[in-house]
Amino acid sequence: MNAIKTKWLSHPLAKVLLWLALPLVVGILLALLVPRPVIGVVYLRDAIDANTAGDLDTQIRYAYDHPEINAVVLVMDSPGGTVADTESTYRELIRLRQKKPVVTVVENMSASGAYYLAVGTDYIMVQPSSEVGNVGVRTTLPMAPLVLEEEVSTGPYKFFGDSRDATLRILDPLKQGFYRAVVLGRGKALKATPEDVLSGKIYIGIEAVRLGLADSLGTQSDAIVKAASLAHVWNFAIRDLRKPSGLPAYSAYSFFFETKNGELTSYPKKAGTYFLYIPADDGRLS
Repeated sequence: MNAIKTKWLSHPLAKVLLWLALPLVVGILLALLVPRPVIGVVYLRDAIDANTAGDLDTQIRYAYDHPEINAVVLVMDSPGGTVADTESTYRELIRLRQKKPVVTVVENMSASGAYYLAVGTDYIMVQPSSEVGNVGVRTTLPMAPLVLEEEVSTGPYKFFGDSRDATLRILDPLKQGFYRAVVLGRGKALKATPEDVLSGKIYIGIEAVRLGLADSLGTQSDAIVKAASLAHVWNFAIRDLRKPSGLPAYSAYSFFFETKNGELTSYPKKAGTYFLYIPADDGRLS
């Protein structure tokens, strides 16, 4: 038996097979040792406020800090939200984008502050009928100063924050900042005029692509493939980043105002300044 083995191993064909098999075995062992690349998925399916923005920021930072996450897909269905929280998450996206590709896919809506976030990513995919745009800012004017018999303050605007005129003056810098983010994010792809962008109009997905507000039509699966292509990875895994980043599965907090009948409206609970789209026909405040 040993003689047969020795004779077979000395055969020229056996040596060729061994030389062919050795790299294959080494390659398999190395593949088992090297972590499989991951495309992370982050979901925004609510308005943007301190809660949702905090969750987004946590997941974005997780993706930034973990080298096995090669790219991120931001799945979006949101009317926007608070100005400060939108700006904070936008900066986190820009930081991540400098290190790894980020692709946005819009399900139903990417309006106002949500679109602000989308332009902070490398590529935007939409559905044909997605609602996209509504660039701009809205606010609630403070009450005019008045004298309250039972309360005193150290200044005329202590109760109300600022004058109505000053509040109105804040809107234009915020609007221009939003517009600069769109121009910076969309670059040469942007075909819409400044008037088109700043009109506050909602565009359907097909029109958004034509105007350069989005890049192409596509699904979540398409966005994942695009992100992998931008990251130059294949044979990748897909991972929802919510649980790995240590967040609970679900948050019951609602951003929107609820009527006495328990019906949610499209209006925020608190007065303030927002990058937020509120449909004109939502008058359910009774």
